[in-house]
Amino acid sequence: MIQGLCEEAPEIKTVLFGMDENTDSFLKAVQLGVRGYLLKDASSAEIISAVRGVADGEAVCPPKLCLALFHCVKQERQYKPEMADQLAFAKFGMTYRQRQLITLVARGLTTKEIAAKLNLSQYTVKNHMYRIMKQMAVRSRYEVVDMVRASGNYPDT
Repeated sequence: MIQGLCEEAPEIKTVLFGMDENTDSFLKAVQLGVRGYLLKDASSAEIISAVRGVADGEAVCPPKLCLALFHCVKQERQYKPEMADQLAFAKFGMTYRQRQLITLVARGLTTKEIAAKLNLSQYTVKNHMYRIMKQMAVRSRYEVVDMVRASGNYPDT
């Protein structure tokens, strides 16, 4: 019900009252777009203050649940770069090893340096690069990096 309301009318600022101190419920509500979350024991003054605050563009939540939100955001931030990398490379159908290689190319490493870093022969590195360039229909390793970066994510130097 909340999801439908938040999706169909995002301009409506939703405040939930009488809620349990349940981290999962709170985080789900935040993901759905709820702007206020008040527990069962909230006083009438807290409810009035929350409604006014949300109407003025603020968000309202209990301190313990706010801490859970901070923790959730921190965890997401730790995993997001890895997921973004995988999505960018998945678009081009690259293997894990190919992703490693392109990351090192983007950092400016030579074939010899890449081979040493990945414990491969220079021939193997060149072979991987040849296959990647053929797969992406480009003529140089730097064009590969440019295309991956143009996809909006990775690799960063």
